[in-house]
Amino acid sequence: MSKITHKLTAHLTQALLVGACSLSLAMTANAAPMANTASITKSSPVFLGDGGNYPFSEAVRVGDTLYMSGQIGFKDGKLVKGGVKAEAKQALDNINETLLKYGYQKSDIVKCMAMLTDMDDFDDFNKVYKAELAQPYPVRSAFGIAELAAGASVEVECIAAK
Repeated sequence: MSKITHKLTAHLTQALLVGACSLSLAMTANAAPMANTASITKSSPVFLGDGGNYPFSEAVRVGDTLYMSGQIGFKDGKLVKGGVKAEAKQALDNINETLLKYGYQKSDIVKCMAMLTDMDDFDDFNKVYKAELAQPYPVRSAFGIAELAAGASVEVECIAAK
């Protein structure tokens, strides 16, 4: 190889390396920041309990969050008597039982959804709700709906997190 060819090859190699490094730095500077993946863990859902003869799980735990199926005022396989207050109390007792079964407590509840077949029962429902849960209360939604399973007046669904 001649001296001129050797010099030309060396200069081209150096230029290619500088160009490649510059391109790499430019791409890195414009790239979105990478998340710290060491602190991110994906938890698979764990399906807990079952709905007996019905096609649903009692609860699903994802990480430290427990998503519970809605509860109506069932006790011993029957809807309790006494109207919305009695049903709401029993529904919240059922939620508490589920919480305790899976290692949670009422103070871990972060979100509830209440469904009422008659919005005129809203105040009575709130009296029971306030008596059963403590401040700070979880966030909540309430809906008036046409009908609930088993002729219930109220259904309550909650999410708990540790």
